Amino acid sequence: MLQRSSTRPQQQLSLGRRLLRDRVLLLFALPGIGLIVLFHYVPLLGNVIAFKDYQPFLGIGGSDWSGWANFSVIFNGDPAFLRALKNTLILTSLQSIFVFPAPILLALLLNSLFSERIKRIAQSILYLPHFMSWVIVVALFQQMLGGSGLLNNYLRSHDLTTIDIIGNSELFHVLLTSQIIWKDTGWATILFLAALSQIDSQLYEAASVDGASRMKQLWHVTLPGLRGIIILLFILRLGDSLTVGFEQIILQQQAVGRDVSEVLDTYVYNNGVLGGAWGVAAAVGLVKGIVGVILVLTANKVAHMFGEQGVYQR
Repeated sequence: MLQRSSTRPQQQLSLGRRLLRDRVLLLFALPGIGLIVLFHYVPLLGNVIAFKDYQPFLGIGGSDWSGWANFSVIFNGDPAFLRALKNTLILTSLQSIFVFPAPILLALLLNSLFSERIKRIAQSILYLPHFMSWVIVVALFQQMLGGSGLLNNYLRSHDLTTIDIIGNSELFHVLLTSQIIWKDTGWATILFLAALSQIDSQLYEAASVDGASRMKQLWHVTLPGLRGIIILLFILRLGDSLTVGFEQIILQQQAVGRDVSEVLDTYVYNNGVLGGAWGVAAAVGLVKGIVGVILVLTANKVAHMFGEQGVYQR
């Protein structure tokens, strides 16, 4: 006698039934959803001042509409805006080339350590700089590389020529990049180390039996295992590609001048908050956000074309 199967295909529940089923979880999520809406979506309405001659004393509702006038600094190629855009693109390129791969290389190096104790100690030490504020990081670099810092004092004590690093406009972009690498590389390894721990150890054993060297195991087992998280983080990085740091730059801007230190974020601050050109600052910030969205959507589409999952599924 044939037995009727006990498993039945699950019927798709309607939206109302699913909301009723998950009502407790939804109640727990409501405070978080409220905070996200309040601090991330409601401020988006403020972008309307990009199309207004905004006067703080009149408010958004009382200020006159100005159309696309505030976007003229972008469309007409205002020299100050172009200077900020140039510096932003330089820093974006440096960060993409040197900052993004740094945690991947460091995670691979940590993963190659055989002693778990040494690995944990190294990770703890490398995480510490992430918890320092940019004020402390900039002060530390000044104490080490400034005119009267440790490096130059050592050079003077040995009758050698001193090196001007802090305050040198030609080295400013390199200095910013090195500060980011020192501060955040250790912290950024967390995701890559987690991804490395998920790679099946049997793959390494099989590769070893086949005679694969450590370099070949890295190329054929480790890197394919990290490919998904690398693509995901790179796409997310593109969304912030025009955001190259604000606190770090504003703290050191006076030492080197705006010619090399003005980026889009400081341009918005200097023109909006300090200069009172709220509409222009909002217009630049709005365009910067739209460019980030376009880059993320485009990169995600390209990832789908190559069979990757990307940030979200098709």
